[in-house]
Amino acid sequence: MPLTDLRQYIEALRDLGEIREIDAPVSLDLELGAIIRRCIETGAPAPLFNTFSDHPGGFRILGAPGGISAQPGMELVRVAVALELPPTTGGLAIAEAIAASLDRLAIDPVVVDAAPVFENTVTGAAVDLTALPVPLLHYGDGGRYLNTFGCIVARTPDGSWTNWSIARMMVIDGKRLSGIVAPEQHLGMVAKAWADLGKPMPFALALGVEPAIPFICGMPLPAQVDEGGRLGALLGRAIRTVQCRTVDLEAPASAEILIEGHLHLDELVEEGPMGEFAGYIPLDTQMRRPTYRVSAISHRDNAILPVVAAGEPVEENHTAWGLPCSAQILYDLRKAGIPATTAWIPLQSALHWLVVTVPRDWRRRSGIGESGAFCRRIGQTVFASKAGAVIPKVIVLNDDVDPTDLKELVWAFATRCHPLLGHAVFDDIEAAPLLAYLRRSEKVAGHTGKIVYNCLAPDEWGEALPMRASFRHGYPAEIVDRVRRRWSEYGFS
Repeated sequence: MPLTDLRQYIEALRDLGEIREIDAPVSLDLELGAIIRRCIETGAPAPLFNTFSDHPGGFRILGAPGGISAQPGMELVRVAVALELPPTTGGLAIAEAIAASLDRLAIDPVVVDAAPVFENTVTGAAVDLTALPVPLLHYGDGGRYLNTFGCIVARTPDGSWTNWSIARMMVIDGKRLSGIVAPEQHLGMVAKAWADLGKPMPFALALGVEPAIPFICGMPLPAQVDEGGRLGALLGRAIRTVQCRTVDLEAPASAEILIEGHLHLDELVEEGPMGEFAGYIPLDTQMRRPTYRVSAISHRDNAILPVVAAGEPVEENHTAWGLPCSAQILYDLRKAGIPATTAWIPLQSALHWLVVTVPRDWRRRSGIGESGAFCRRIGQTVFASKAGAVIPKVIVLNDDVDPTDLKELVWAFATRCHPLLGHAVFDDIEAAPLLAYLRRSEKVAGHTGKIVYNCLAPDEWGEALPMRASFRHGYPAEIVDRVRRRWSEYGFS
């Protein structure tokens, strides 16, 4: 059943035991953020906050909208439900489903005449961002962040490319926001196209959209590709959009809150720091970043603001960003002739690891004879992609290893990675400045070193691999099946 707005998503999660309503008044200053962090770190249901001790009301907040669950066999239930997949769908199957959609024809959004988000609208002098329930999420954050899981809509001046993305936005005052607008990211490319004409960039920020939209906003699609059409291809239906009131853009019609205005690259204000996806609040002081000037605020009655408390894994940066990245990299590797079985960013690695698994006959399939050269080809493909910009470390393994199983992954990396042979080192390559360990000079330059760890068997072994001494791999299939069937007969639960 299609989930075409956030409220339908919440009810679907409620039926699965993944929503916890909180009626006790909660402070927007740190308390709310601390509750969300504890929910993230324990796998508790997503908290839905109904009242605040330091805000007059009329709004609600949904925390951890794309977090993981502690329910057995349903770790990624919120992601699966958001993408209209069965609730028990695992990470590799989710990535495969996204990757498979990339060869389908786009289904572009359709514009509808009206949307519930316009139940309440203010424009011009009446605009006041401080009327919204904007939390202070981390002790050490430089301000209050309104956008942590919303869809930013921007379009090139010639109308050829409409980009949907996620980027943090901090409230400066009642009429201004600020955040990272990286020139290498698509939002920065679109903004520069407007700046080159001497104009600010029109934008819309849609908060509380239908649940699949943040996952396409976090996907590293190539430039000039519209996220709205690609999401339509994934879901098999067109996303509904609606005309904004003060800018010439169409925003997702499912929005609970809609902010409109213009981004001024030449108006710099102090923004940050903020607890981010790597799991740290950076030592950096506030930095001067561009200004979003707001011309309209619209919202539904009793609107719901989704909030991500970024930080140590696993949170939405690692699911709504990491999972689509895994899918895009898998697609890119296969297009490049790499016979990848899986490409997986382990959720607990905070986007700092990518695991690529390949079959034992990878030489015949790829036409590359040596594992060192094969790993270098993988690195060249990954690090040249938009998704690979954030990933500094790639681990290449045979596909008898399940990369989503951390116990298997640690064992395989420890026992298969020769400390001296075959690693592909990239000395100076583009990198995301928010990687946790970068020196200041590397952050400024946007370049650092990266590596592909060669965990494949020595070339002299050919396609031979030692037998794994484990229950699943070390016994004939009929014995494994017999033991599983008789497990309770042996006296085990």
